[in-house]
Amino acid sequence: MAVIGGGVIGICSASWLLREGHDVTVIEPNGVARGSSYGNAGCFNPSSVVPMSMPGNLAKVPGWLFDPLGPLSIRWPYLPTIAPWLIRFLKAGTPERVAAQAEALGNLLRNSVGVYKPLVENAGAQALMRQDGHLIVYPTRHDFDKDAPAWKLRRDNGVAYTVLEDDALWRQEPSLSRTYRLGVFLAENGHTTNPNRFVSALADAFLRDGGIIADASAKSFAFENDRLAGIHTNTGMIACEAAVVAAGAHSGPLVHALGDRIPLDTERGYHIVLPEPSVMPRIPIMDTSGKFVATPMEDGLRIAGTVEFAGLTAKPNWERARNLLPLAQRLFAGLATSEGQPEPSVWMGFRPSMPDSLPVIGYSRASRDVIYAFGHGHVGMAGGAQTGLLVSDLVAGRSPRIALQPFSPQRFA
Repeated sequence: MAVIGGGVIGICSASWLLREGHDVTVIEPNGVARGSSYGNAGCFNPSSVVPMSMPGNLAKVPGWLFDPLGPLSIRWPYLPTIAPWLIRFLKAGTPERVAAQAEALGNLLRNSVGVYKPLVENAGAQALMRQDGHLIVYPTRHDFDKDAPAWKLRRDNGVAYTVLEDDALWRQEPSLSRTYRLGVFLAENGHTTNPNRFVSALADAFLRDGGIIADASAKSFAFENDRLAGIHTNTGMIACEAAVVAAGAHSGPLVHALGDRIPLDTERGYHIVLPEPSVMPRIPIMDTSGKFVATPMEDGLRIAGTVEFAGLTAKPNWERARNLLPLAQRLFAGLATSEGQPEPSVWMGFRPSMPDSLPVIGYSRASRDVIYAFGHGHVGMAGGAQTGLLVSDLVAGRSPRIALQPFSPQRFA
C-alpha cells in the first residue's frame, strides 16, 4: 500500500491503513508536513461548512482583480489559466448548491477533534491539540447581520454557537480591540499549537509502528493486467497493490496520468508569525473584516489568511504576508512592534482548492486500486482524520461512514 503525500491527509490516511494491518509506504520528496500542513492556521473547525463561493460573488470579481493586497486576489498573468476554474467557482455559488456543499462539509468535519483522538493518543501528541473554542469577530452587529446566510448554513448543519456583544465579548477575549463590538463563540472548535509538530508527531508514530516514509517523488503508475503493480518515482519503482493520491496542490499531474480531468487549482496562503508578541489571545480569532485568523502557537502569534490565485510557480508576494501585521494591530489594540523584538517570520504555501469547496475523495477512473484524497482547501487540518478513515473504508471495500457522492472525483465529468 502506498500513500503519495506527507501532509496531514496523507499521514492520517497512512496511519489508519497501518492500524488495519496494511504494509504502508508514504512517498514524499520534501519532508513530512512541509507544505500547507506547516503554515496553516492550525484549526480543527467543525464550523467550517460555509463554501468559498456564495451567492453574490460575481460582483466581487473586479475587486479581486484590481486589489493585489486584498483578502482574495488574482494575479493578472494567471487569469487565462484560472478562468475555467473561476467560472466553475461562480456557478457553484447558487443557493441550492451552497446548501448541498455545506451539508457535505458538515458530515466531513463533524466532531473533528474527537475523530483525531485515537491517532493523537497513539502519538502522545495530546499537548499539541486543544479544544478551547474559537471566536469569529465583527466590528458591528450590522456586519454580523450581513453575514446571516453563512450563519444559517452553520445552524442548519448542527453548528452550535453563542453570540457575544460588547462587555461579554471583551470578557471572553480581553486582548480584543474595543472597535470590535460583536463576536461569535464556537465551543466545539479546536486548534493545534504547532501544525508542523502535530503532523510530524503522527508521522513519527506511523514510523514507530512499522510504516515507511520514502524520500521520493511519484511520477506515474505501473499496471499489470489492469491491476496496480507499483508507482514509478525518481528513485525507482515502489511496488504496491493499492495507492492513495494525497499530494495536495501537487496532485494534478498524477490525476491526469490516470485519465481524470479534475479542476484542481491552488490558493496561495500567507502567514506572519510574531515570536514575542506584546498581546497573545487565549484562543484563535477570525477577523471577518480582514479575512484572517490569529492563532496562539508555540512559536508566537500566527496571523494567517488571504487567498491569492497565481499558480505553483510564480514568486511569492511577501507584501501580502507583511500586510497581515497592520490588520492584526487593528484587531489587538495593544499589539506593538518595537526595536529589540525578534523579527517576524513570513511564509507562503499552496492550498489545494476545488471550485465547489469540496475535496476529492473516491476511486480514480482508471482503477479502484487508486484512491484520491486531495483538494481540501481551508479544511485540511479539520478534515484530515475523517478523510483518512474514509480512505480506509474505500481500501477495505466497506460502505463509507458518510456519503461520498458529493466528493466524487467524477462529479466534474
